Amino acid sequence: MQILQSERPTIGYRAFPHAVFMVLPENFSLNVESATDNAYMAAGAANAEAALQQSLRLAGALKAAGVPVVLFPGDRATPDAVFPNNAFSSAEPQNPESKNADANPAGRGRYFTGVMRHASRQRETQRADLHYFFNQVLGYEYCNFGAALAPTETAELTGSLVIDRARNIGFCGLSQRCSEAGAHAMHTAFGLNKTYLFELSAGEYHTNVVLSALGGKGIVLARSGFADPADADLIAALYPDQCVDISAEEKNNFAANCIALRADQLWMSARAELSLRADTKQRIEGLGLKIYSTDLSELEKAGGSLRCMIGEIY
Repeated sequence: MQILQSERPTIGYRAFPHAVFMVLPENFSLNVESATDNAYMAAGAANAEAALQQSLRLAGALKAAGVPVVLFPGDRATPDAVFPNNAFSSAEPQNPESKNADANPAGRGRYFTGVMRHASRQRETQRADLHYFFNQVLGYEYCNFGAALAPTETAELTGSLVIDRARNIGFCGLSQRCSEAGAHAMHTAFGLNKTYLFELSAGEYHTNVVLSALGGKGIVLARSGFADPADADLIAALYPDQCVDISAEEKNNFAANCIALRADQLWMSARAELSLRADTKQRIEGLGLKIYSTDLSELEKAGGSLRCMIGEIY
């Protein structure tokens, strides 16, 4: 375990996003490149119309629960680009003490694009409409940290870097999707107080399928996703009585690919919720979180689930 540290304010951070954004599937299909390093992908074809309807139902459920959602159309050039949190992410202004954590930022927010491993994923970060939205509509500053990295480095944003926004700390699992140099660059770009770097188990591609931070209320943790059990123990120890341990089976059904979007809302797919053991549900509810879920079975064939589909606007 390597721990990156920076001297930053320790109070005033916003735990949950102002809103979220999603990219709808367009002619949805599975990505051959992604299949080379994503063991969660299904074999065979996907139903494009079913994937679109599942995305729309998720967006509708979020809105009904009071979570503002911005929808972007899909692009036939990237038919499986439904996981925008890897390609675009945002953060608060650098001085959170200058504002009320529950109000809109007083300074300029910042947004980032990921340094993607696969060429097909690299096209996602070039979408002019998403850049226009963050820069011109929201007025956010673009932080292109990837420009300083060597071509062999990778940093797939909040797929690889799970952030406990309330504490301003990150957990970054190293894999082919995130190099050590990429992790260092994200730590600096997001302005984190600490980032814990560790190796993922063989076969794991992103941290957010083995770990989720619950808006300062705790974490969901799959120890089987860590190459070194001691690293999982260290992270769990940061959350005494607030760590929800899940089994390898629950992890494999995307139970850790969940996201807390409000103080009492934890979102995951229907498949993930069905996989939860009774004691896991009890632990989640004990943190004051109600589980919200919706069927994403067609989209999950692409190797990601609900958290991957949610881009956060801070």
